[in-house]
Amino acid sequence: MIQVQNTLVHEDIIKENFVCNLNKCQGACCIEGDSGAPLERFELAVLDDIYAKVKPYMTEKGIAVIEEFGTYVKDFEGDYTTPCIDTNKECAYVTWENGISKCAIEKAYEQGAIAWKKPISCHLYPIRITNYPEFDVLHYDRWNICSDACSFGKELKVSVYEFLKEPLIRKYGAEWYDELREKAGEVY
Repeated sequence: MIQVQNTLVHEDIIKENFVCNLNKCQGACCIEGDSGAPLERFELAVLDDIYAKVKPYMTEKGIAVIEEFGTYVKDFEGDYTTPCIDTNKECAYVTWENGISKCAIEKAYEQGAIAWKKPISCHLYPIRITNYPEFDVLHYDRWNICSDACSFGKELKVSVYEFLKEPLIRKYGAEWYDELREKAGEVY
């Protein structure tokens, strides 16, 4: 682990390669899994606030789920997540474009309807964060559906943390990212 300010960063985030390859995986991380995307507490109010502006970008099934269960739910572990269509199916916020799952929240953001891109856990994937009272631990989440992203990252010689520069800066700031990059260079 590498310490960067008040975080511990697993070495695999620096050593491993990763670049999303949506043409290969078709956005499988948005339609598979045990529950919806993890949410931070402040994001709950954000989802409530932006829902009306995101709704036009959503599917009928996604809207039905939100109308029934709300803009977020508690999963089987008691954590807040985005709601899902059926069990272990796509996130309620999924929309489709040429057979590839996309995020309706991000679509609304790109169209200028809202100023918030999407939940940070989605933006940071395949990094997952474990929060402790005094620090965060950043892990690299390996999932077989991302094997093409690993191959593509290796081909392009792009590490996980380089690929996720924008969301890492969004979460922790530019100074934090610069320190991570500096420490990564020292270690690897």
